[in-house]
Amino acid sequence: MKSMKMMKKAQAGFTLIELMIVVAIIGILAAVALPAYQDYVAKSQVAASLAEITPGKVQVETRLAAGDLTSTPQEVGLALNTKRCSAIAAAVTINGAGSIECTMIGNSDVTGQTIKWERTAGDGKWACTSSVNDKFKPKECKV
Repeated sequence: MKSMKMMKKAQAGFTLIELMIVVAIIGILAAVALPAYQDYVAKSQVAASLAEITPGKVQVETRLAAGDLTSTPQEVGLALNTKRCSAIAAAVTINGAGSIECTMIGNSDVTGQTIKWERTAGDGKWACTSSVNDKFKPKECKV
């Protein structure tokens, strides 16, 4: 009978120190994960900004084939601003050089930075450039 009482008392639950250790471990994991998550968010915002201006490349090529100049985003089927771009600029010259640029909206690492598609006149190739930190650039923009 006495051993039954001892057994019930031993199964009371977790001690305060055990709970404090668990809370400390969770805090450390959160402190490590939060900066990595913020970088992931910034990288996805840059990729989304690039995705919003990329469709304009096809219309730029179409206008060049027709011999038309382009000076506004609307002429290449883009809005002046979008969810990820506070301003979009587009320009194409008759010699074939052109660009489509987005001024980005996002967290503090991204807001105000630019991402741009540039077309060279000679070979007609498109290249991506951006003013954001290299760790946030999409693979298309890494040189």
